[in-house]
Amino acid sequence: MDEERVPVLVVGGGYAGLSAATLLAWRDVPVMLVEKHASTSIQPKAFGVGPRAVELLRPVAGLEQALADIWAGIGENMRIAIAKSLSDPNPNMIISDEVEELAFLTDITPAAHVGAPQAEIERLLRHKAEELGADLRFSTELVSLDQDQDGVTALIRDASGDRIVRADYLVAADGYRSPLRALLNVPTSGKGELGRTCSIMFDADLTGLVREREVTLWYLQNDVFTGVIVTGTGVGSHVLGVNLSGSETLADFTEERCADLVRVATGRPDLDVRVLDTTSFAMAHVLADTYRVGRVFFAGDAAHTMPPTGGQGGSTALQDGCDLAWRLWLVITGQAGPAFLDTYDAERRPIGALTADAQLANLGVRMPPAARVGYPEPLDDPVGALIGFRYHSTAILDEPGDDGSILEDPRVPDGRPGSRAPHVVLDWEGQRISTIDLFGSGFVLLADREGGQAWTDAGRVVKERLGLLLTRVVVDEELMDVEGRFRERYGVSGGGAVLVRPDGYVAWRSPHPDPDPLATLEDVLRRLLNRQVPALTGPGLSPDGRAATG
Repeated sequence: MDEERVPVLVVGGGYAGLSAATLLAWRDVPVMLVEKHASTSIQPKAFGVGPRAVELLRPVAGLEQALADIWAGIGENMRIAIAKSLSDPNPNMIISDEVEELAFLTDITPAAHVGAPQAEIERLLRHKAEELGADLRFSTELVSLDQDQDGVTALIRDASGDRIVRADYLVAADGYRSPLRALLNVPTSGKGELGRTCSIMFDADLTGLVREREVTLWYLQNDVFTGVIVTGTGVGSHVLGVNLSGSETLADFTEERCADLVRVATGRPDLDVRVLDTTSFAMAHVLADTYRVGRVFFAGDAAHTMPPTGGQGGSTALQDGCDLAWRLWLVITGQAGPAFLDTYDAERRPIGALTADAQLANLGVRMPPAARVGYPEPLDDPVGALIGFRYHSTAILDEPGDDGSILEDPRVPDGRPGSRAPHVVLDWEGQRISTIDLFGSGFVLLADREGGQAWTDAGRVVKERLGLLLTRVVVDEELMDVEGRFRERYGVSGGGAVLVRPDGYVAWRSPHPDPDPLATLEDVLRRLLNRQVPALTGPGLSPDGRAATG
């Protein structure tokens, strides 16, 4: 049997798998993705992409605009409530004006919150990944997997038969039930399966019940069922999710019954309903106790399945895929040592658990008190948690006295290592950009103007010495600090510097001038990248990690 060779094999064509494939292909890392289904989802599924996920996707040319175009074609706002039906005269409003509630984000990030359905975004990511050269294979299933110290060997199967794929690394984005997680005996924690839901996609005239140019998400509690209804999804239909009870299965939801349930959900007994599709899914709270087993990395629902209450499951999965892409790229190209990949679990697993617990707490709020016993309490600042989480690992050099927190208030950033690099407005030859626009391709060294030359000279030498993609920027020299906020938001005084990773997180900073910036910067990067010893040879790199020359 012929063997195909690829640096990264991705299993699963949902949010986590497609974002990983897209960002790997964008970085010129050959990647193969296999997905057992014939296409991306036709059901809307998860709704909305948070600004942090958009920040990670926006370096790919055209992607942010395409996301914005999807949202522009759907609506301009979202309302969320608890009600008996869409006709309920007194709904309990959770969010009455999403635009107003998220207005604070404009001072924190140039990226928008995109309220678009997963089905549309998956299609967009698939197109972009293929455009960039990713090898995406739908109707293709992973049959078996073996791994050794040098890589993984996978048996995949499609309509034409079986074939062997040999890869350096594998991204397991194979969903809530994750056959790979079971195969590798990964233990899990959490409350487990909380119930199952029948998702009914339907078409009906809801004039007078919902507003134009707005997404309506109602959590429904009535005498017939509990569930959720989402309208204005942008896919030419609406969705009703009904919680299954007892021994019910999808087969119990006939077309006639589904239509009747839609009438109950809308409060219109005579509504003309056309059922377009039905499927079922589990609502669960399941956390993988490790995100890495050898050369296999878990992402998305395979790493953290969470209830949909709060809308962050999809965004978290997208972030997982993007996060793995830049880490794998650094190691595969020899810019980082192999142990650098341990930082994925160290950083993303606490955030996955935090987000899943917050979604579980949101579910509890929507349940009767007796049913939420043992559930966590909601976050004090759930909106701030959209973009205010912090990382701690060997890829972050914490400063003395760091409190180890994994959340901060993004409204008052201070540029601490482990925090997302703050948004500061810059002027670039008459064009307004954000510091966020500088991140994504590689490391960025932001230097204060007073010591800028010393830091940029050091960065140039270290860049060549380590064979590293490192951009050097002197604020208020090459790029002007329009509002005079760089020093405050990044926590540096005259002559300081900040090192920002490809994911836009502060890895290290020197708040003040350094007597030997070259020695300091090289030591910092070697520690961050597990380069204390010569790195493995990567494509385009010599054995000592320097860029190869022809």
